[in-house]
Amino acid sequence: MSSDITKTISDDQRGLTVDDANLPVIDLSGLFTGNPEDKARVAAELGEAARTSGFFYITKHGIPEEQIEAAFAASKAFHDKARPYKMKYWSGFTTHHRGYVPFEENGKSFPKSINFNEAWDMSYEAPEDHPDYLHKWRMTGPNIWPDIPGWKETVSGYYDAVFDLGLKLLDALALELGVETEELTRHITYPTSQLRLLRYIENDMPATKEVVGIDAHSDFECFTILATSAPGLQVMNADDVWIEAPPIPGCYVVNIGDIFETWSGGMFKSTQHRVVNLGKERYSMPLFFGLDYHAIVEPLEKFRTPEAEAKYPPMKAGDHLMRMSVNAFRYMADARAKGELVPDFDVPDENPFKREAKAP
Repeated sequence: MSSDITKTISDDQRGLTVDDANLPVIDLSGLFTGNPEDKARVAAELGEAARTSGFFYITKHGIPEEQIEAAFAASKAFHDKARPYKMKYWSGFTTHHRGYVPFEENGKSFPKSINFNEAWDMSYEAPEDHPDYLHKWRMTGPNIWPDIPGWKETVSGYYDAVFDLGLKLLDALALELGVETEELTRHITYPTSQLRLLRYIENDMPATKEVVGIDAHSDFECFTILATSAPGLQVMNADDVWIEAPPIPGCYVVNIGDIFETWSGGMFKSTQHRVVNLGKERYSMPLFFGLDYHAIVEPLEKFRTPEAEAKYPPMKAGDHLMRMSVNAFRYMADARAKGELVPDFDVPDENPFKREAKAP
């Protein structure tokens, strides 16, 4: 399964290089040499970026461009299908959020706030006899797949490659924080790590605060590894000002999420970001690298100061994800209103990690 989708959509970015980046660009090749000094150098660069911008590009990451393009092509192959076909795989038919997320799922405030996107959501494969799946807890269970030849193999292979890259990033960030990697990976057996195959929908509506690709938010997991086909992503920098983060050939965009900010007692920054509505079709593939649903997240012991404990009380990783997701998907909000959501809990009005920009 192949396509020139990334080349076609990104024509206006052909001249963009790492020298044009508004964010740090980190060469990961040192993580693959087996040399401890190389690994420590990369870990230090990742740590510096995590402490400041919380957002950065990574290059020399080990995932072939052909595999990334094949995953983009698979996304387009599904999203090009007719609406009735896609709705056969509606995520609302599942108890664990797998499958197609149509445009109208985007937020309880629709149509007041319009997020112009649709998605295919999948996650780490858990067996049908997994206790969380049997008890209808969200976000854990087996994936579902459309009946497109070669689609499952392409997308699951891409997921595995990016998830393995996430483990390498986790290992390097653990080194930078001065903790054993196992202290973090013990929370990863059947994680809620989700891959979204997003299509931003072509439209003729003006970009406003209410009409967006995706509204401003932080990510709820450890970090996100993003491949995107065209401009639109904006990041709140260390000065709380929005800056552009367009795609750079050969690079992923990575951002720190709420879990790593908590683990580090606030040293790492879970950064706000958004996708503006440019009115053009655009494809994006974020992998949200998360933990097991029931993992308890709090500042790691070496960062457990009174101030950190007060700011970051213990939370269950899956509960935090669900609290933030309920208002993002209308079918989840409807299920909660009917008393069908497992588990049920208080839902805050907004993510407690959210920051406000100094300018629109």
